[in-house]
Amino acid sequence: MLRELQKKAVRRVVGMMSGTSVDGVDAAVVEIGGSAAAPQVKLLAFENRPYPPAVREQIFRLFQPQSATVDRVGYMNFLLGELYASAARSVIEKAGLRPGDIDLIGSHGQTIWHQPEICEKDGYPIRYTVQIGEGAVIAGRTGIPTVSDFRVADMAMGGQGAPLVPFSEYLLYRREDETILLQNIGGIGNMTVMPAKAKPEEVYAFDTGPGNMIIDAVTAAVTGGKQTFDEGGRLGGSGTVNQKLLAWLQQEPYYARPLPKTTGRERFGTQYTAKILDWRKTHPISDADLVATVTDLTAWSIVDAYERYVLGRYRAGELIVGGGGSYNSTLLGDLTRRFAPHGVKVRTQEELGWSSDAKEAVAFALLADCCVRERTNTLPSVTGASEAVIMGKISLPARGNGACS
Repeated sequence: MLRELQKKAVRRVVGMMSGTSVDGVDAAVVEIGGSAAAPQVKLLAFENRPYPPAVREQIFRLFQPQSATVDRVGYMNFLLGELYASAARSVIEKAGLRPGDIDLIGSHGQTIWHQPEICEKDGYPIRYTVQIGEGAVIAGRTGIPTVSDFRVADMAMGGQGAPLVPFSEYLLYRREDETILLQNIGGIGNMTVMPAKAKPEEVYAFDTGPGNMIIDAVTAAVTGGKQTFDEGGRLGGSGTVNQKLLAWLQQEPYYARPLPKTTGRERFGTQYTAKILDWRKTHPISDADLVATVTDLTAWSIVDAYERYVLGRYRAGELIVGGGGSYNSTLLGDLTRRFAPHGVKVRTQEELGWSSDAKEAVAFALLADCCVRERTNTLPSVTGASEAVIMGKISLPARGNGACS
């Protein structure tokens, strides 16, 4: 089955991603052709399938070690496998295709814990990560070979297991004449630095800090749950940044940590938002000012990262923004204002003819395609791993070439 796939000049692949915002499953159908060094990718269909509210609530409970019991993790692993399989079938139908027309699925799964810092309490330098959404269930329900659980192979070689999207960005976005920054703003923000004429080992990337995560959480808190995110940045746009709160938030040690570095909900999740809301109790400010401030924090963290980790080596011409944050006009305005002194233009994926929504799903389609073609799909310069590896675990559907004997 896989040998036949490897021989195809053009493969149809479904890529799926669910990020730290826990909004749902992003699923994209793409055609991948061209060479290994310069693949040609065509987006055939994209769809977002929101998690049912009850499922989203259960996932959030798994972010807390005390409530992430083995039975709950095991149950949700298989339940998400079912939901991802449903999302794959739906986007395939949207593309006007049948499951039999698809060669492969690549599913990132849902991260419930990510520990990139070394833990040596038992004598081994252990980094670990947990993504759920059982690949065997996806393969079994769709009849399509499925690649999942990507991050662990990189971490086994001493890497951070993140960020992974820069590998696809290097293949699709690099330029000969200009250094560019690719900024994804999902729950967490991450930046890829793509120098002009970059070789793979010259690309580097890191998590800049909170993306939409704190904005979403604060918005939900001040609206009593009526809004789960600041749609279009309207609430934040109606307020004024509180400089005292912003200065306090800028003291977070993560921003000054050396590269490589990644972060997640375990640092900027519910506990962090609770501290912000506690601060407000003794420093009364309006709801709009609170959202405006945490929105500008995200913009500041991105510009701070550029000044701290990039500007001494490269001067960028553009920051290309993708992810849900690209739809927040207030955040884009804050970024434009803060990057203006550096002469960096802020543009969105859509301005370049790509899709902010589909970008990460497309990336995992590419990562899965490399996996089954037995090609490395990491950038050690980005993750800090000792060498490039082939990430992903392959689950095959029931049909095969008969029993093993």
